[in-house]
Amino acid sequence: MIPKLVRLSRNAPKDRHKAWDTYWAGITATGPGGEVLWDSGSDHEFLGYKDSLQRYLDPALPVVDTGCGHGGFTRELAGIFPKVIGVDVSRHAIARARAESAGSSAAFEARDMTAEGAGAALAQAIGAGEDGANVFIRGVLHVLDPGHQTALVENLWHLAGLRGTVFMAETNFQGNPVEYVSHLGATTRGIPAPLELAIRGLPMPGHFGPEERERAFPASAWELLEDGHVAIETNPATGVPGQDRVPGYYAVVRPLR
Repeated sequence: MIPKLVRLSRNAPKDRHKAWDTYWAGITATGPGGEVLWDSGSDHEFLGYKDSLQRYLDPALPVVDTGCGHGGFTRELAGIFPKVIGVDVSRHAIARARAESAGSSAAFEARDMTAEGAGAALAQAIGAGEDGANVFIRGVLHVLDPGHQTALVENLWHLAGLRGTVFMAETNFQGNPVEYVSHLGATTRGIPAPLELAIRGLPMPGHFGPEERERAFPASAWELLEDGHVAIETNPATGVPGQDRVPGYYAVVRPLR
């Protein structure tokens, strides 16, 4: 299995921006039966977050879906919050999100939220003011290296302002890369197409749990409001029960001022 993974991932772009934009440029179908690994085509996972989102996120503030991809979760958020903006580093992802969001109130912008000053700039662009905005992140932090995690979190601190809250949900699979792809259905005989597409084009993901959250969102700057275990749902490409659910972690945090 290892030699095959090495061969598949050998030509993945080293530049993070190029990797994600190239990946999304090649996607032709999302949702059920589509090509996106982390798209289950169902609202089941989002409904599991709904109570926490409504309990902690101030509906008077905008909600920013950071790393929105094709906008599936952004559209779900727009169903319960009046102002929702999806942002992603890939312009092709944003183009697809807009195309798939006809009839939704969600807006979309291409932005690198790890860039210096991105949080303050976005807050100004959406009229968040000093009260700030709420933030939703699903499946972003675990694919960033520690340096980019730190840069993203700093921007989120500025974006959240005085009243904003951050909700995050991330995969937290504890095995090695071979065990991870095997969990998602890879065998020596074959690899599910959405998984192979991700391996070929994107950096190998890590995991993000309580220890990573404590480092990235230190207690000196962030208040932890709630956290726990969750199942991150992926594309059910194999049809095998359980292979489309990855052990995950969620947390709700708020900046300390």
